[in-house]
Amino acid sequence: MSREMLNARRLLCPLPVIRTQDKVKLLTAGDQLEVVCTDPGVMHDIPAWCRINGHTVLETRSADGEYTIVLQVGE
Repeated sequence: MSREMLNARRLLCPLPVIRTQDKVKLLTAGDQLEVVCTDPGVMHDIPAWCRINGHTVLETRSADGEYTIVLQVGE
């Protein structure tokens, strides 16, 4: 299992979700991805994308205008 980070700061919808999707394709089941964004819409969009695609949201947090989502890659 590895943990990767994706910087999606200053990107607007739908780019953070697209970049997340592209990064997840490079990972294997069980890996974790931490996505850091400045678009507040990701707090809804990325968890919805995870539910549709079989990934698990482990953590969400926001501070100082940044939104972080940690997900675990599914099968």
